[in-house]
Amino acid sequence: MRKDCLGKLLAAIVIIIAVFAMFIEPLALSIRQGLDLQGGTHVVLEAEDTPTAQVNDDAMERVIRIMEKRVNELGLAEPIVQRQGARRIIVELPGVKDPDKAIAVIGKTAMLEFQDEDGNTVLTGTDLKEAHEQTDQQGQNLVGLEFTDEGGKKFAELTMNNVGRRIAILLDGEVLTAPNVKEAITGGKAVITGQRTLQEAHELAILLRSGALPVKVNIIETRTVGPSLGQDSKDKSVFAFAIGLGAVILFMAGFYRLSGIIADISLMAYVILLLAILKLLDATLTLPGVAGIILSIGMAVDANVLIFEHFKEEFLSGKSLRLSMDAGFKRAFTTIFDSNITTIIASIVLFCFGTGSIRGFAITLGLGVVLSMFTAITLTQYMVKNMIAANVFTNPKIYGINELPEEGEVNKRDK
Repeated sequence: MRKDCLGKLLAAIVIIIAVFAMFIEPLALSIRQGLDLQGGTHVVLEAEDTPTAQVNDDAMERVIRIMEKRVNELGLAEPIVQRQGARRIIVELPGVKDPDKAIAVIGKTAMLEFQDEDGNTVLTGTDLKEAHEQTDQQGQNLVGLEFTDEGGKKFAELTMNNVGRRIAILLDGEVLTAPNVKEAITGGKAVITGQRTLQEAHELAILLRSGALPVKVNIIETRTVGPSLGQDSKDKSVFAFAIGLGAVILFMAGFYRLSGIIADISLMAYVILLLAILKLLDATLTLPGVAGIILSIGMAVDANVLIFEHFKEEFLSGKSLRLSMDAGFKRAFTTIFDSNITTIIASIVLFCFGTGSIRGFAITLGLGVVLSMFTAITLTQYMVKNMIAANVFTNPKIYGINELPEEGEVNKRDK
């Protein structure tokens, strides 16, 4: 039994340390990073009243939805689009390589119109079902359009009434192309020519798919966070993480000795689990998110401190090491659960009502608290119990207990 328990303890320690050493760097580097860690572009836009469209809450909500769709289709890593005040919208584009092009796409009103030679608008972007870039047999870059059922009827009627004449396709009042109609087109499809590259066709297709903005928006501020500034923030956050983790490990090992070392090993498992879940959730890590991780590390150790202090109290009351540890975990559980539940509730509130990086902080803190409960209550308990059951480490000082129970209490111990 003693060898079996010692074998389980050593196996758990070796597995955790090996997994930590192998996966800590790949996991940390694979998690997507926010604007403050990798650099990018910060844009502030402001909506403007026009004779045809007034700014209101409904218009602003639609603008946000359309912009989110546009930046997501650009393939950017976890862009942030959020409202500020009554008329402003903040857009953050982490890692964007061509900020001018991205800004041009997200800020365009993208009002699509089909007009006859007399300037009458017959179709608009609301009649559009799909738009996608393509290349024809001659290698020409095009944007293929597919209309809704109603839009297809309008387009067929437009081409039928204008055979031998030109129809103009306009975007924000500018003519993209003005082909000559040779015959009526009844298939509900059309193409826009004139794109020099396939990338231009792709960006135009994004604008048309996402729809026109309901109100005019102006770019009032553009701020670029360079890669060097992002790298500096990243280096500082890594340094802070290393200092925080190192200080916690030294404190636990110095104060609780062998029990503290077991808690430190559980902390390694906790860090790996947290990073793995963030990776699975495809989360974006920002500086506040790193702060949430560092704070949750302190809370993870907090649980172990409560357990070990109760363990000391039970041992000094005259119980054996095994019974003292069992009682320590049971007594500490209620306190750990109650304190962590309040933190989880606070994290949920921050996530529901916060925006941007505040939500990132809430996610890392909430996940960290849940995982800290798991590692403290299950993993640490499993290893410490096997360590005691192995009956190799019997000196109380090994567990950070420098005092001995009163002489009258010794006889109460369970042998």
